[in-house]
Amino acid sequence: MIRIIPAIDIIDGKCVRLAYGDFSQKVVYDESPAEVAKKFEDAGIKRLHMVDLDGAKQGKVVNFKVLEEVASKTNLVIDFGGGIKTSEDITLALDNGAHMISTGSIAFKNRDLLKEWLKIFGAEKIIVAADTKNEKIAVSGWQEETSINIYDCIQSLLEDGVKQVICTDISKDGSLAGPAKDLYKKILQRYPTLHLIASGGISSLQDIEDVDHIGCKEVIVGKAIYEGRIALNELTRFTL
Repeated sequence: MIRIIPAIDIIDGKCVRLAYGDFSQKVVYDESPAEVAKKFEDAGIKRLHMVDLDGAKQGKVVNFKVLEEVASKTNLVIDFGGGIKTSEDITLALDNGAHMISTGSIAFKNRDLLKEWLKIFGAEKIIVAADTKNEKIAVSGWQEETSINIYDCIQSLLEDGVKQVICTDISKDGSLAGPAKDLYKKILQRYPTLHLIASGGISSLQDIEDVDHIGCKEVIVGKAIYEGRIALNELTRFTL
């Protein structure tokens, strides 16, 4: 059974969502990420995906105090990303309550550093966000496209010892248009043992069931919850 991971994206300490990774298309859903996280936990959710969008844009961790508050008020298993560039940033995130960190840019810009992190912190602590547009990797808060093919990327990551990958098709993110099912099928056909986390476009319980059937281990859900497309009590079947 696939595991649900609600997303909390943070700008200025508030819970927001973007459309297609565009900072100009921002909607503030709640002033208190900690209160949102508590509602997730009360619904039986065990995991949480937190992204420091200020950090992603500025290239340094900004909202670690929000992470600390969420971690202190819930027992959720949190992966935290956005602006993590150094080993010290990872330590800061872990010390403030994150159980794992998610990183994108560094994995593709500095492969040696990623290998160092895997050695220091362990593969269970490092999730790589392989975000794509037209099957090419995008980095720096999706503001910079690369020429790196998603399939070659995953091959390299596996060779380096990465175990978990979040894959977001940017064209789907915040769109409620359905997940990138064909992309996930292609990835898992090539790499069937990969712990693939689907992200982007989820709009219904059927979408969740679809990515479960494809073989994704976990799925990140954001806007569909905040917009009321999926009620928290409907997620109980996935929280066992």
